[in-house]
Amino acid sequence: MNVPVQNSEFIPANLPDPGYDDLKHIPGMKRVRFPLFRTLKFLANPLGASRDLVEAYGSVFRRQDIGRWGVSLIGADANELVLFNRDKLFSNDLGWTPILELLFPRGLMLMDFEEHRIHRKTLTVAFKTEPMRHYFAQLDDGITRGLEKWERDTSFKFYPAIKSLTLDLAATSFLGVPWGPEAQRINKAFCDMVAASVAVIRKPLPFTAMKRGVDGRAFMCEYFGREIPKRRGKQGDDIFSQVCNATNEDGELLGNQDIIDHMNFLMMAAHDTTTSSISSMLWCLAKHPEWQDRLRAEIAGIRARHGRLTYDNIGEMELTEQVFKEALRLIPPVPSMPRRALRSFTFQNHVIPAGTHIGVNQMVSHRMPEHWPDPETFDPTRFSAENSRGRHKYAWVPFGGGAHMCLGQHFAYMQVKMFFFALLEGHRVVADKALGSVESDFTMFPIPKPKDGLPVRIEAI
Repeated sequence: MNVPVQNSEFIPANLPDPGYDDLKHIPGMKRVRFPLFRTLKFLANPLGASRDLVEAYGSVFRRQDIGRWGVSLIGADANELVLFNRDKLFSNDLGWTPILELLFPRGLMLMDFEEHRIHRKTLTVAFKTEPMRHYFAQLDDGITRGLEKWERDTSFKFYPAIKSLTLDLAATSFLGVPWGPEAQRINKAFCDMVAASVAVIRKPLPFTAMKRGVDGRAFMCEYFGREIPKRRGKQGDDIFSQVCNATNEDGELLGNQDIIDHMNFLMMAAHDTTTSSISSMLWCLAKHPEWQDRLRAEIAGIRARHGRLTYDNIGEMELTEQVFKEALRLIPPVPSMPRRALRSFTFQNHVIPAGTHIGVNQMVSHRMPEHWPDPETFDPTRFSAENSRGRHKYAWVPFGGGAHMCLGQHFAYMQVKMFFFALLEGHRVVADKALGSVESDFTMFPIPKPKDGLPVRIEAI
């Protein structure tokens, strides 16, 4: 599987790159002399800036990102069109590659059509029931040990603490070993790679964020590369070992570089997006402590019925799942998803030419009042079975959709439920300051995180 599968039947050669003049029939941003300032302003408050654009131009508008022109499509219908991609109109590869090609090339998210199908099917072996049971046991032990180290009744910054814990958990679940002396270097490598994804300077020039990100990738490639021979042909319950020994439909093993690229991407997704999601959920619970009481009651019920949380009864944490979903509605871990149009198409009476850079924006579509009454209010009951009935399937898309739905979605649900079961049983979380809005408290790009680290106290009750 070292040779990429060709998708030439869908991806045309010499795809044009439309500019302002090609998109001037679509409402939206005007030309400016210094587009860099526009980009910096957007990154300072992407949610507010996106809302302003929708208010000014509607749900289809022309935009400029780091000097490049594209079109944003907003709303559940747009999400379905682009993410479900029924007619194979859109390329993930050509959408994400300009952003991630130097950092996470050849990750599953950057593959299209038949190539993506083959690699995804090969990787699913790592997320089947029996491996997931093993991950549960590893996470259970790791979360317990990790939380025992956290101080009680003393203020600390939650974000760096949970980031460190999720990195440790990713090591045990994904690699099957605790981090060694390289732990800090590995953590820094992933941080640098993610930060570089939205760097304004896109070339790895000395002293730039992109250079640090490229150096981080080189370090991780070397790290995974030297570990692969230790896993080939050997049984292991961790994700890395299973990927090293996974075979495709023809019985072929993944090539070394394929494994390196997939592991780089999977580790980033498991580490950074989970860190962001747990932080968002804790922010919501700290701001709405009455929901902590409700989740503790749910935890107590599981204790009473089963004695402990297990892989088989974790599905009973229905309220916890609703809170998690509402947190991801307000603060999606991937705030927007880029694609590129392979052919011209029409959406809401706008003709959008082939080659156009397309963006769907979950930050805004997750707040559209036609799908979410009183959208700024934190209300996990939106996700009860009764209240979800009839809602557009693509109104809520924090994990993407269609063939590219997040491969590790169920792993994420499991890890988040296990963490809050352990954290909230017998404890409450108290914010050390008045919490404001998502816009005031979070940096949204490249992956949302609290601006001040989210200082909190864990108090016994």
